[in-house]
Amino acid sequence: MALPFPSSDTPLSSSVSTAASFGLSILCCLLVFSALQMYKNPLGSTRLMTLIAGYVASWLFIFMLTAVSNLENIMFGKGFQARVIPEVVLCMVLACSAAGMVHRVSVTVCLLCSMVGLYYINKMGQSSTTPAAPSVSGSKKKK
Repeated sequence: MALPFPSSDTPLSSSVSTAASFGLSILCCLLVFSALQMYKNPLGSTRLMTLIAGYVASWLFIFMLTAVSNLENIMFGKGFQARVIPEVVLCMVLACSAAGMVHRVSVTVCLLCSMVGLYYINKMGQSSTTPAAPSVSGSKKKK
């Protein structure tokens, strides 16, 4: 039995809808948070595991920020963007508190990894939304 594949002239899109992205990010938030809580004792037992717990909690921050941003796009329209003060800070506090439930060192690692992740998310967002500016040559010919 052959599977129906789209024809070669149909463009394939790798992105999902905003509602599907919201659902997937909420599901990932629940999975990461529950994993942090289920493995709280092993994650807090050694130095390496506390670092891993902070890194995993930074993914919780990424997924929460994605979910909040997608919810705002669904509610307020496609042009709405996440701001630093309410959305990013709220997601950061929630992710760091989830990391703090494992170990206090995990909070610091979560904060640092989340900042790095936020930098790269911002960089990707800026490169995908702003068109490339034409380069202007600064050299002038003298006659």
